[in-house]
Amino acid sequence: MLLLTNMKPFLKFSKGILSLLLCLSVAKSVAQDHGALTDIDTTTARKLISTLKKYEYIGISGYIQPQFQWIQTKGAKNFNGGDFQPNASNRFMMRRGRIRFDYARFTKENNPKLYFIFQFDGTERGIFIRDFWGRIYDTKFNTFYLTTGMFARPFGFEVGYGSPDRESPERGRMSQILMKVERDFGFMGTFEPRLKTNFLKYIKLDVGLFNGQGVNSVADFDNHKDLISRLSVKHFNLAPKLIVSGSVSGFWGGMEQFTNQIYTMNNATRRFSVDSSASNVGKIAPRKYFGADIQIRIPNRVGETEFRAEYIRGLQTALHNTTETPAVIPMENGKLAPLYIRTFDGAYFYYLQHLGSKKHQLVLKYDWYDPNKKVKGNEIGQGFTAADIRFNTFGMGYLTYLNENIRLMFWYEMPQNEKTALADYNKDIRDNNFTCRVQYRF
Repeated sequence: MLLLTNMKPFLKFSKGILSLLLCLSVAKSVAQDHGALTDIDTTTARKLISTLKKYEYIGISGYIQPQFQWIQTKGAKNFNGGDFQPNASNRFMMRRGRIRFDYARFTKENNPKLYFIFQFDGTERGIFIRDFWGRIYDTKFNTFYLTTGMFARPFGFEVGYGSPDRESPERGRMSQILMKVERDFGFMGTFEPRLKTNFLKYIKLDVGLFNGQGVNSVADFDNHKDLISRLSVKHFNLAPKLIVSGSVSGFWGGMEQFTNQIYTMNNATRRFSVDSSASNVGKIAPRKYFGADIQIRIPNRVGETEFRAEYIRGLQTALHNTTETPAVIPMENGKLAPLYIRTFDGAYFYYLQHLGSKKHQLVLKYDWYDPNKKVKGNEIGQGFTAADIRFNTFGMGYLTYLNENIRLMFWYEMPQNEKTALADYNKDIRDNNFTCRVQYRF
């Protein structure tokens, strides 16, 4: 009953819009295997060989994602493409417009030895570099490779799952806050046997060292680097019709404390308490995350059923009014801003089901992000901000693949914040939203 009540305004508004959008020629996307942003396995490499050699080892691909969005309240905050403008509750926008250039060279046995990618994103908001990295393969043992440049951090499944393949409009709230834009500058070593005869062919280990602030930062502002690792099991056939993959990830990072004011939660009072010791300056404030994910695919004669889950917890250093990782040295009113260290956790769960064929797909998703596990509900009042509030998000969508280049997505999402003593969050805010996206891909 609650769901039907929440959807009434959306149904009235979108009845005419859906009719219009269904008449448009729409966007590109192919239902593909789940590949991380930096994954180029042996099968994929071999598929690229004929095309790349034909054009002297250079390949060009891309996609665009025009979309229409509606939200319950004008100017509402939104994690499906950014906050709405103060006087707007619906909008057309270009969510992404990507062009990607690939360059690869191969050995006589058609195994990769060099790979290079440059990708940029162009929308009405500007043009941004998204990937700029090179990779050197070991060609003697076909087991190792080294990646350097700007690329996705090797943590968990969702962070590295590419936008054109993802079945929901965006990554979850937690992923967007902790690892905004997903990418960073650094280098990464990978153990991944590429020969089919190797008994470790299902194992992959990534270990990387990164600046820490991500690509939103103009430059690295301290000497501390983030160490990130992920140990994966890839597409293991547990049974004839049961394909399992998953990983465990670790993130050991932080940022230099330029301020002496460091706030942490006091377990006794359940309030923030400050340590103003002069010795705090120069120490490293922690960013430590630990996660595990699993993907279970069950093929059938009309497509697949798939279940996904990922859980992450840890310590995050940020500011009083946000838990987003700082991209610059934090300042407030011309002075160094105090830092806040919080214990967090979050997770997401997907259920994906093809409907009669691979051209039609049902998607259900639930995720949560609790930025401060040591306080909840009406305890969140004076001394706290919206940055300490837990959000649970329910989403459901329908995807149709019109052809190999065009995908149409309908998505309805219902974020729910916990009720607190803060004036703006003493009840669930009205921020349910709808997205209709067309994806063109080549």
